[in-house]
Amino acid sequence: MPDSKTVIRINGVSKHFGTGDNVTYALKDITLSVDRGEVLMLMGPSGSGKTTLLSIMGCILKPNSGTLTVAGIEATGLSARKLGALRLEHLGFIFQEYNLFPTLSVADNILVALHLRGIKGAKARKRALTALESVGLVDKAEAMPETMSGGQKQRLAIARALAGRPSIILADEPTAALDSANGKMIVELMTGLAHERNHCVVMVTHDPRTIGYADRMLTIEDGTLAAALMQIGGGSAF
Repeated sequence: MPDSKTVIRINGVSKHFGTGDNVTYALKDITLSVDRGEVLMLMGPSGSGKTTLLSIMGCILKPNSGTLTVAGIEATGLSARKLGALRLEHLGFIFQEYNLFPTLSVADNILVALHLRGIKGAKARKRALTALESVGLVDKAEAMPETMSGGQKQRLAIARALAGRPSIILADEPTAALDSANGKMIVELMTGLAHERNHCVVMVTHDPRTIGYADRMLTIEDGTLAAALMQIGGGSAF
C-alpha cells in the first residue's frame, strides 16, 4: 500500500448501459476520494447507482468515462489480468448474494479464497478459523452452507472477505440479513478495521442503524452525488 492517505480516487466517472436511444445512465460525473482509516457509507434509493459505484471502486465494472485510482494504481486502462491481480492484493468484497460454494464446508469456503491469494497450509487454516471466530461462527467450521440460516451465510461471506486481510473493504448491504446483535457485531468489526488497523471501508446501506458508525455519508440520487454528511461517530440505533 502506498504512503498516500487516499486509497480510492474517482474523477469524473460516468457509467451507462445500452446504446443509442436506449442509453441509461447509472452514474453521472462522479468525483470523490476515500482515505485509509475511513468508514464511508453510501445511501440512496434503489436504482440510484450505489452498487454500480461500488462495483467500479472494486474494479468489477469499468466506467465509460473518467478515471479510477486504487491503492495508488491507475486502474481505468488496466487489462483484465492486471485488474484481477489488483483485486486480489488490495480488495475484499461483501456482496448481497453470499456467493458461497454449496459443496464445500464453511472453513473450505474461506480456504478457497485464501488459496487464490497464495496463502495455504497451516497459515491459511489459522486465518480461516480466526476470521470465523471474529463473526461468531468458529463452531460451524465443518458445517455445510445448506445447514445455515441466511444470517449465518452472510456472516460467512463477511469472514471470507476479511480473511485475506484486504486493505480496502467494499460491502453491499452487509447487515441486510442480520438481526440487531449480529448487525452491530459486523459493523463494529468493520469500523474497528478502519479506525484501529487503518483499513478503508466503503459500505452501501439502507440500514439506519448503521449511520452513526460512518465517518462520512454520501447520498446518491439518479446517479449523482446529492449530499454529503460528516459524522462524528458514537454508535447507532442497534
